[in-house]
Amino acid sequence: MDHDELGAWLRLTLTLGIGNGAARRLLARFGLPQSIFQQTEAALQLCVPAAQAKALREIPQGWEALWQTTAQWLASAVPQGPARAIVSLGDLRYPQALLDTEDPPLLLYLMGPASLLEDQPFPSDRCLAVVGSRNPTAQGAENARLFARALHSAGLTIVSGLALGVDAAAHEGALDSATPPCARAATIAVVGTGLDRVYPRKNLDLAHRIAAHGLIVSEYPLGTPPLPGNFPKRNRIISGLSQGTLVVEAALASGSLITARMAAEQGREVFAIPGSIHAPQSRGCHALIRQGAKLVESAQDVLEELKIPATTMSGLPHEGANAAGVTVSDGTEDPVLAALGYDPMGLDALVARTGMGASALQVALLELELDGSIARLPGGVFQRVGRG
Repeated sequence: MDHDELGAWLRLTLTLGIGNGAARRLLARFGLPQSIFQQTEAALQLCVPAAQAKALREIPQGWEALWQTTAQWLASAVPQGPARAIVSLGDLRYPQALLDTEDPPLLLYLMGPASLLEDQPFPSDRCLAVVGSRNPTAQGAENARLFARALHSAGLTIVSGLALGVDAAAHEGALDSATPPCARAATIAVVGTGLDRVYPRKNLDLAHRIAAHGLIVSEYPLGTPPLPGNFPKRNRIISGLSQGTLVVEAALASGSLITARMAAEQGREVFAIPGSIHAPQSRGCHALIRQGAKLVESAQDVLEELKIPATTMSGLPHEGANAAGVTVSDGTEDPVLAALGYDPMGLDALVARTGMGASALQVALLELELDGSIARLPGGVFQRVGRG
């Protein structure tokens, strides 16, 4: 994309009243954006209403500044850092899976290794979205990390949204099994801001790791802040890039369920991990399962549904652990863990179950917490944490 073509694409995206649908009609009729802006209002009205045709003949506010800022951003990538690129609908690097959806973005801003951006950044048929609560249980975050690690090891690129909680854990799990050189993206983060900022700031270091071993993707122009409406909209890209969407934990009213709904509407598979009936973060997953989502207990469940060849599953754990890498009890576990089970539980209930005194039980719980076998949750309750 040369300088003038970049300016034309940016002008098209900034023109008031021109959404993705109207822009695609104009592109289909007139070709590249430069040609659109050479048309008369009468010609433009063959595709769009009069008000939109008039807007196309005017220079959008802020366009020239954005054009120069974007060109400088592209040119200022340092050799030792991640490369930068912008791909349009007509670019051969634009992901076919996303192009086949109802509302593909006109432009995708990308950051990642130069080896990926220069060739084919997006795997054609090996992406899985992993999404869930921003406030997961300890087990939910661990499940996200372990499933993502196992699924990436089996050949899938993990797609998520760089949010706190499950998203971050999924990205980290994929990065855990990433090995240089970067032949394919370990993970793809689809964000709701311009690529010149990171949101949330707590994930800044994670974003740097993703840009070194995967891709950060946005449809939003540089300078776009984290507006609330951006995040539900970007979810269609997360699901659209992926063969399926795995929901790890989700409340009944959550962005993860929006992603799952969009995945179903796009004809993609939807998977959900069941959880405790007492955990609010599990209710969204249980609702999805009732609606027909595939219940998932192991990474093999996902791979078999997606028809990933069995040879790619040879590296996954089988003996003594499920395919997400979570340890399975052999019946000789610690008595406090046995009493705790797999649901969050308070101290009084554990005293009643174990018959131990409160002081002795607190010592045992502290030892298990330090060992990483349990997590202390808000409200003075404890939950078992499965480990790889």
